[in-house]
Amino acid sequence: MAQFPVFIPAKSFPSILSHETLINHFQTNLPTHSSTITSPVRQNYTVSPPSSLLLMPSWSSSSSLPYMGVKLVTYFPHNSSQNLPGIHGSYTLFSSTTGQTLASMDGTVLTLYRTSSVSGLASKLLARDDSQVLIMIGSGALAPHLIKSHLAAKPCLRRVIIWNRTVQKAQDLAETLSEDSQHSEISFESHDSLDEIIPLGDIISCATNSTVPLVKGEFLKPGTHLDLVGSFSHEMRECDDNAIQRGSVFVDNETALEEAGELVGAFERGVIKREDICGNLVELIKGDKEGRKSSTEITVFKSVGSGTVDLLTAQLVLETYLSR
Repeated sequence: MAQFPVFIPAKSFPSILSHETLINHFQTNLPTHSSTITSPVRQNYTVSPPSSLLLMPSWSSSSSLPYMGVKLVTYFPHNSSQNLPGIHGSYTLFSSTTGQTLASMDGTVLTLYRTSSVSGLASKLLARDDSQVLIMIGSGALAPHLIKSHLAAKPCLRRVIIWNRTVQKAQDLAETLSEDSQHSEISFESHDSLDEIIPLGDIISCATNSTVPLVKGEFLKPGTHLDLVGSFSHEMRECDDNAIQRGSVFVDNETALEEAGELVGAFERGVIKREDICGNLVELIKGDKEGRKSSTEITVFKSVGSGTVDLLTAQLVLETYLSR
């Protein structure tokens, strides 16, 4: 029998979790549990400018999901000068029956898996089933997870083209992924011109900190699925108003309407209205809202994350770990 609490480090995640299992876990459990999980607005404390500490608690009132969890994240942007990551995170999972600490796990990797798998699930529900080309914009820590998640969601994908402001980083990521025997049938490449590769994309995934629109709506071909992950403040935006206007826009949850620069800006400029948003992830899974209506429709999915998917990810990690 396990001695609680257990500690699950970052290096253990790949043997416990795959993007495919997490996508399926979300698809099965989000409709059931999203209404029973409470996730208050995250608390953000400035420790010493510009560094900050963020707290993200969530808890379930359902006996079939007897957990409470807190994600703690530190943001120290000056760390790059010391060759350290700017973001560190830890996730602690408790029993909601006894309050006992059950597990402590790496919060950074948990976030990478959950963020990318939310995008993968949206891609599974919204992207065309004959999608062949994935464009990955950005090559940071999230990029390989997003690529693997989209590949799991759409097995028809055959070609991945990576773009990054620093061309070498895109080349390095393409090379690393090419060496992965799991995806031997996929072609991985990099490209230095964004406007040239956007029209090729059946699925376009963005994970950047950009404040300048990278994806221009005029270059999107009919039938594209656009996945926007990077922005979480009003100043940030990864696509222009034209992309939002041309697409049927879906969100992971309602917080995106308050936080995402692409949407907040589009509302302010009168490009679209809040009621033009086509639905959220839970409504899509349940079939309460219709997803893709035709093979020429452009779909846009904007995610900002939530404590709900953190808790469901931590649940799957712990329960899989214990079943071993």
